[in-house]
This record gives sequence, structure tokens and C-alpha cells, in this order.
Amino acid sequence: MSTPLTLTTARRPDGRALVTAAGEIDMSNSGDLAAVLDTAHEERGELVLDLTAVEYLDSAGLSVLFAHAEHLELIAPQLLEPVLTLSGLPELATVHLAPPETAPPETDRI
Repeated sequence: MSTPLTLTTARRPDGRALVTAAGEIDMSNSGDLAAVLDTAHEERGELVLDLTAVEYLDSAGLSVLFAHAEHLELIAPQLLEPVLTLSGLPELATVHLAPPETAPPETDRI
């Protein structure tokens, strides 16, 4: 059974492809990510992958990212920073960390 992953594509104002992923990326769905990135790269060249809604990324997903590193710019959540850094991917691709989400202000309890 495949882990839930939603992939959407769009074109950025600068003409580059934008692929947005939401969910988890693992060996059950990394082929889907690879196919979308392959198509986006073939059609538009350089591309941006927005991972800000990704909650999990395993080695199968990292392998896909490494295969596209030379033409890939990543936007990643703080949650994925350790795995991306340890993998060495930021040395091959541009990685931007998204700012942490702002927690709602706490309210006084009466």
C-alpha cells in the first residue's frame, strides 16, 4: 500500500516548474515523485520543489532528490533540515529552509 503523497505542478512567474509535495515520501511512492520531477524537468528545465508540507522523507525519497540535484531548488520545512544536511544534498542543490510556522498566541486561562 502506498503512503499518501499529493504532488501538484505549476509554473512560477520566472518560467521554472514548481512541484509541490504534501504528505510523506518513502519507497512506496518515491517513483511517483521521480516521474513528476522527470516530466517537469523535461518540459521546463530548472525546477523548484516545495516540500514544506512533507512530514517524512526516507532514503528512497532522498535518492530521487539526488538524481535531480543539478537542476533542483528545494524549499524544505525545518523538520527535514537534519536529514537533508546529513545526506549532503545542500552541497549539490540549492536548499531554502522555510521559516517555522508561527504558533498561535497563548491565551490566559481564568
